[in-house]
Amino acid sequence: MPYRSVVQTSRDAEYAPYDRDKGRLRTATTSSSYTVDRLLAGVALLAFLPVLAMLAMFAKLRVGKVLEEQRRLGHNGREIVVRRFAADLPGRRLPHLFSVVNGDLRLIGPPTDPFHNAAHSTPGHGRQVVPGLMSAHRLRNRTGIAYDDEPEHQEQSPLTRANIGLMMRCCIAELLHGGNRPTPEHVTLDGVHIYNTTMRETLYWSIARARERRTSLLCFVNADCLNQAVSNQAYRDVLRHADRVVGDGIGVRLAARFGGHQMRENVNGTDLFPQLCQAAVDAGVSLFLLGARPGVAATAAEEMERRYPGLQIAGHHHGYLTPDEEPGLIARINESGAGILLVAMGAPAQEQWIDRHRDDLRVGLALGVGGLFDFYSGRLPRAPQWVREMGLEWVWRLAHEPGRMWRRYLVGNPRFLMRTWWAARGPRPRATAVPDVVPGVAPGVVPGVDLSGQPETTEPSAQESRRTGLRRAAAPASPRVRPGAGSSTRRPQHAQRERRAAGESATSGPSRDSI
Repeated sequence: MPYRSVVQTSRDAEYAPYDRDKGRLRTATTSSSYTVDRLLAGVALLAFLPVLAMLAMFAKLRVGKVLEEQRRLGHNGREIVVRRFAADLPGRRLPHLFSVVNGDLRLIGPPTDPFHNAAHSTPGHGRQVVPGLMSAHRLRNRTGIAYDDEPEHQEQSPLTRANIGLMMRCCIAELLHGGNRPTPEHVTLDGVHIYNTTMRETLYWSIARARERRTSLLCFVNADCLNQAVSNQAYRDVLRHADRVVGDGIGVRLAARFGGHQMRENVNGTDLFPQLCQAAVDAGVSLFLLGARPGVAATAAEEMERRYPGLQIAGHHHGYLTPDEEPGLIARINESGAGILLVAMGAPAQEQWIDRHRDDLRVGLALGVGGLFDFYSGRLPRAPQWVREMGLEWVWRLAHEPGRMWRRYLVGNPRFLMRTWWAARGPRPRATAVPDVVPGVAPGVVPGVDLSGQPETTEPSAQESRRTGLRRAAAPASPRVRPGAGSSTRRPQHAQRERRAAGESATSGPSRDSI
């Protein structure tokens, strides 16, 4: 027998009693944790009993049944059945607590996997630990910042300080961000088409565009950006013809939920930047940092080069430029050979600057990153992970920069949420008379009227139908009015405009939405 095997065998024999003692201690600890899990789950069920009854009533009224069952893969491939409310409501997963009471789930642990076929479920297949109701990865997934895979092994005792805080944050996130909704490819907010994607896909797309050298534009939009786009036509035009617009922040996620949709992930420049640096090292792409106060971009460049050996920062420059300095700076950027240009001037100035010089730049990808350099240079601290997990990073920024941020968050955020909620749930505005001259519309073109001579028609209400029927019964038969000439019940100015529109040549004009 080889020497190493002999030594290993003798060591195993020597320490076998201690290993058996550790195994007994581990078994006793696990059994104690199971008991605590079941006790806490039972107490939670009693505490949430009124909430459970109310959610059960809503589910019954909405979809006709209270609960739905799901077959899942439990510990070592064992089939388990978990129940949740049939309707998509906040707190839908509360009935999972019954599975914790009967031992199928733990309070803390990785999620269960779908159970497709019993023939594929063999001992040892599936989770090697008991799945859980809550985990840090699931919490981050609720707020769109789960950029990594779920770890298999994690501390499952509910009595540790970290897991107590985790359970509290999970409860808050479930109330604010619970429920599952469709994830379409695009979500439209305030007329801006937002690409509904993930951080990883955005990273791959960015590196591919950086190699093409045709200056693609990537824009991040949050609630404040969309507030500005509503009143700033130039900024709105930049967003409309950008190569890609992605959603950043909890406000965009909530606004998408108002419309019955869900953003796949919170794709923001601050979290993308370190991954972009590592991907740039692997792809051999260099970066140019432009913006922020004098010295901040240089400090950020030094810090990222220290974190990512091999990263090429082709150049950097502060964001306080005069018009006379811009041509020389653009020439410097082009000569540097940078594939990615990061501009930190604040929205919408950074996006408008890129768009204004887009034809002159020779970079593959340009993106506006706001206060990114301030975070990575150390000038401003970023919110801790546990704050970001609940979607409350804006509270952290407000606490650190109240003089600059109070209007954005305390005034702008409620205004954005109210506007998007009203657009998704509020009543549709009724059609009103259009004046003869509308800004942005050619004379003689009436928005909403088919230029072929057939005016748009709407379904009359029951009361209007009855009145029209009475008038037609009382009035003598009259010759049919030709299309486009109007009817006797219409106002004279409306009929005149429709006749004028019908007589015009068929030219395309902007729609009402583009005015």
